[in-house]
Order: sequence, then structure tokens, then C-alpha cells
Amino acid sequence: MPFALEPPVFRPPSEADSLILQVTVGCSHNRCTFCSMYRSKQFRAKPLEQVRAEILEARAESGRDVRRVFLADGDAMCLSASRLAAILDALNDAFPRLQRIGIYANARDVLSKSDEELADLRRRGLKILYTGLESGDDETLAAVEKGATAAEIVEAVRRARAAGIATSVMVLVGLAGVTRSLEHARRSAQAINAMAPNYTALLTYTPTPHSPLAGRVALGEVVLPSPRESIVEIREFVAAVTCETYFTCNHASNYVPLTGRLPRAKAAIVAALDSALDGGVPLKPEFLRGL
Repeated sequence: MPFALEPPVFRPPSEADSLILQVTVGCSHNRCTFCSMYRSKQFRAKPLEQVRAEILEARAESGRDVRRVFLADGDAMCLSASRLAAILDALNDAFPRLQRIGIYANARDVLSKSDEELADLRRRGLKILYTGLESGDDETLAAVEKGATAAEIVEAVRRARAAGIATSVMVLVGLAGVTRSLEHARRSAQAINAMAPNYTALLTYTPTPHSPLAGRVALGEVVLPSPRESIVEIREFVAAVTCETYFTCNHASNYVPLTGRLPRAKAAIVAALDSALDGGVPLKPEFLRGL
């Protein structure tokens, strides 16, 4: 929807059919060393009147029957609760059949809002937030300059869920390199167990141009797990998850596509991973992998 979008624009795979409303441009943190998504942008929040005008423009272009909206860019949750509430109200006024509004959110921005503010945003239609745990290992989080500890991310997700907002949490396979691969897997599973998100998504870290970590990988300062070692890391993670969460490992970056509700599907998922390790399930070739 090009009417109001400043590229590049990113959204979760599950928001493929959503109207994208860009209420902030770029990422207010923008220091994660593994990420190059918003490196070309200077962060700013769009004025509220501009956002309202773009909502009306979207209605004129898409009609009043829009069911889902995703608020971009990288962490629109950084807006104040009052600003977000005004945007949600404008969306509900413009789209009377609106069912769900989603948003990227980091721990800092969730924790800056009171329980009452989070519950109010839920009442106004904010139904799901997407957050990157990346790793439950604090040493890895510090190394990639995530800007939050695992405990802070766990607390943010817990508070969002307590407010009735669904949560989708991402873990990056391979982010800790070979040296801390299994520790990263185990601690990430511990964090997921502690927060029990509605959805848990595993992506395999892939170096991208213009990101500091990609430069370190190119210099050999960080050695990434091999495809087989990545499968072992995923197996370690899945085996340690005990909470109920819908698990996906079917992103284009992953070597073996897997989905299922944990812990019920754990045995089947582990068996599929074991089969991949034994050569019974082919790994996705590199030319088919991507972001």
C-alpha cells in the first residue's frame, strides 16, 4: 500500500494480508548488531494529524472493510499510550469491521506503560504484539546490543499477556555462534517457558549487509553453526520447552520447516529433527533460504 509508506517496510509473515500503517519511521533503538532493517532510516514518529490523514487515505483506497492493521515501523510501541490510543481510535472509526491491530514492540516500550495503559490499548483493538527475544542468554544479548536482558523481555511479555494482548516471540537460531550454541538454546527455552507466549517463532540468523555482526562473521571473529549444528541447536531448544505455545520454525531462513503446538507436538518435532540429523529429511538448499 504505497500511499504513505517510506521504504524499506517490514512486517511479520502473519501480517501478509494486513493494511500496513506506518506510524513511526525506522527503529528508535536501531543498534542490534545482527539487524540491518532500518539502518538507512533516521528514526522519527509521524505527527498524529499526518497519521489520521493517512488512515483516511487508506480507507479511500482500501474501503471500510479492512479487518487487520499492522502498525509499522520497527517499534511503534515506543509511542506514548495516549498517542497509540488516539491512533487505535482513528482506525476503529475508519474501519468498523476491524478485528485486529498488531505491532512490533521491544521490552523497554512495553515496560514503560502501566498495566492500565496496556489493558486500555487492548480494549481499543491492539490484539497482538511481536517481540524479539533473540536469545535467552544474557551474554549473547549483550554481545548483539539488544538493549534488554532476558528477564526484562520475559516481564514485558508477561505483562502484555496479562493485559489480554497476544504475543509472538522470535528466537534467532545461531545468534550465539558455535561457542555458545547449546547454552543459547537452553536459556532461550527457559525464557520461553517463563513467559509462555502464544506463539514462538524460530528463525535462523543470516548475516545481512550493513549489519555489524555480518562484518564480524566475514572476518571470522564469529563462527556461525553449520546447518547440522543449527538443527542440533533447534533440537536442544524444543526438547527444553515445557510451556504451551504454538511453535513455528517454517521461516524461509530455516533448514527444516516445522510447526506444531508445544508441548503436545514435541515428540513429533524432535523425531523430525532427528531424522534430519540422520539424513532422512533433506535440508533446504542454501539457494532457497532467505530473509
